Amino acid sequence: MATTGNDDTPDLEYVTGIPPNLGPEVRALNLLPPFPPHPVPRGARPSKVPGDHHPHLSRAERDRRWDALRKDMLMAGIDALVLLGNDIYWDMGIANIRYLTGSGAKMGSSALFFLDRDPVLYNAVAHMSQPFHFQEALHGWVDDLRIGHGIPELAAELKDRGLGRARLGLVGFSSTIQTTSTILSGDRAALDALLPDATLVDFGYAFQRLRVVKSEEEIGMLRSAAVVAEKTLDALVSAAGAGATEAEVYAEMIRTQIANGGEPNVFNLFASGPAEHPDSELWHLLHGSDQPMVPTTRPLSEGDLIVAEWHTKWGGYLVHTEYSCHIGSRVPDPLYRIFDVALECFEASRAALVPGKTIDEAIREIRKPAERAGINWIELGFHAMGLASPEFPTVVYDTGYGSDSLNGARIGHLVLEEGMHFGNNIDLHDQSWRSDVGLMYGGSMVVRPGGAEVLVTPPKELGVS
Repeated sequence: MATTGNDDTPDLEYVTGIPPNLGPEVRALNLLPPFPPHPVPRGARPSKVPGDHHPHLSRAERDRRWDALRKDMLMAGIDALVLLGNDIYWDMGIANIRYLTGSGAKMGSSALFFLDRDPVLYNAVAHMSQPFHFQEALHGWVDDLRIGHGIPELAAELKDRGLGRARLGLVGFSSTIQTTSTILSGDRAALDALLPDATLVDFGYAFQRLRVVKSEEEIGMLRSAAVVAEKTLDALVSAAGAGATEAEVYAEMIRTQIANGGEPNVFNLFASGPAEHPDSELWHLLHGSDQPMVPTTRPLSEGDLIVAEWHTKWGGYLVHTEYSCHIGSRVPDPLYRIFDVALECFEASRAALVPGKTIDEAIREIRKPAERAGINWIELGFHAMGLASPEFPTVVYDTGYGSDSLNGARIGHLVLEEGMHFGNNIDLHDQSWRSDVGLMYGGSMVVRPGGAEVLVTPPKELGVS
C-alpha cells in the first residue's frame, strides 16, 4: 500500500498507489497515477482476516521453491526471470506465477524474479486496488505488489536493476495439452525491442520439472480439494433425476464446490442421454463435453445415463473425479459389466502407482483388466495434476493414437517418484454392445511406497437415482 506523509492532518496519511521505490527508468515512462491520493487513518494496514479464511501455503514452502528456482537459474546462467500469465485453459495460464508467488489473478498477472532480491508481482487494475491491493490481505508471499502497466514497465524495472544486458529466463505456461508456451507474440516483440542488449531464453521447463513432484504441503492442499470433490459427487447423484435438466444438475455440482470453499472453477466435462436408444441414433456418451456444448436445458428421463469428469480447485490445486449415474433402477446389464471392469482398473492403478516403477510398467498393469475382459476405452491411464492439468507426465491414449504428448510416446522408461499426483482416467465402453455408450470412473492418487494414497475414491457402485 503506497502512502505519503505529506498531509496537514496528523491522524491521516494519503494512499497514492505509486510504489515508493521506483527507479529512474520506470519514472521516465511517466505512467499515470492509478487514482487521486486519498486519506486513510495513519498507520492503518490491510486486515488479514480475509486471509485467515483463504487457503494458502506457508512461507517455508515459498522459501523451498525460491531456493530451488535460484539454483536452477545459477546452473543455467540466468540472471532474472520474466513471468507472463494469462487465463488460458481454465485459468491454468497463471500456474507458474502461482507456483512462484502464491497468488495470481485471472485478470492478468506478470512477475519479475531475481537471484538476490525479492520479486515483484504485477497484478490487477487501478479501480480494484484502492485503498489497497486485496492480495495484501491474503497472507501472500510477495510484498512488492504493483498495478500492472504492461511490458514497458517490466523492461524499465529490469534496467533500473542493472539487468538491461542480462540473460533473462522467459516463463509462460505450457502443459501436455497446451504444448506451445502461452506468451503473446506482441509481448515477446516488445521485450526484444525494449531490451535489445538482453538475451531472452525459455525457462518454463524448469517450472514444469519442479512441479512434477508435490511437497507434503501441496498434497495437503490436494486432500482438502478431494473432500470438496466427493461432496460434488454426492451432489451429482442427489440432483440427477427424471425431470431435472442438465443445467440444474450441473449448477448444483458447481454450487457445491464453491459453497464448500472450492475456488470457482467451472471445469465439468458432462454428457447425458438415453443409455438404450434406436440404432439409427448416435449419442455422445463415451466421454463428457465442455462448454458451451453443455449443460443444456434438456430434461433428464428414466433410462438416461450421465457421464462426467470434473476438477475441484482448492487454493489453486486441482483434484480429479470421474463418475457415471443412471436415471432409474432398470440399468442395462452391460453397464454393470463395464463398471466392474472400471473398478478393477481403479484398484490396478492404486497398486501400480508406486515409486520405482516405470510408466510403461504402470500403464500395462492399469490396462490389464480391460484387455482381459475385451473392454474398449477412450482414455485409460493417468494424467498428472497440481496447479494445472494435465501436467507432465500423462498417458491416457494408446501408443500411436491421439497425440504424442498424451499417448506416452518416449516417456515409458521414466520412473515414478513418491509425491507425484495423478488423476485416474478410466473411460470404458463395450463395442460389442454399443459404440456410443460407456462409463467414466476415476479419482486422484499420490504415488506412495506400497500403493498409492487415494485422495478421491468414487463409490464402488454405479450411481443410480
